[in-house]
Amino acid sequence: MSLTLHAEHLQAIYAHAERTYPEECCGLLLGTIAANEKVVHDVYAVPNAWDTDAANELNDSAALTKTRRYWIAPEAMLAGMREARQHNLDIIGIYHSHPDHPAVPSECDRALAWSQYSYLIVSVEHGNANDRRSWTLNEQHQFESEALQLAEVARM
Repeated sequence: MSLTLHAEHLQAIYAHAERTYPEECCGLLLGTIAANEKVVHDVYAVPNAWDTDAANELNDSAALTKTRRYWIAPEAMLAGMREARQHNLDIIGIYHSHPDHPAVPSECDRALAWSQYSYLIVSVEHGNANDRRSWTLNEQHQFESEALQLAEVARM
């Protein structure tokens, strides 16, 4: 399986990640799945709702902040589902940033991940998005790198 998105989607994600630095940003990838390809048609930014309540609910360290964690509130996920449905799309993945860390999933990322989604992580070093990688979960609930393709813009 691979994840395909357009340059403008990637630019929107980068801009979101840079705007929220030094905190993690997060959002939804809306698109379609056909054969062995997930195709992003839109990105849907959501607020990082990480707080002590989320930490307590997940039995995570309440000392961790939005600089090392993200949380998508249930109401934001439902709004994203409605947005996707209105355009005959599905949520096919989640994106988030890692401020001053590589675009590699953390143990928390793995523990909270769902197998059907792609997880696009953007590394933001000193306020500049500089790397991105996509990941999926395998049958053993471990992350595997997923091919990430930039779609060509159709020319007239």
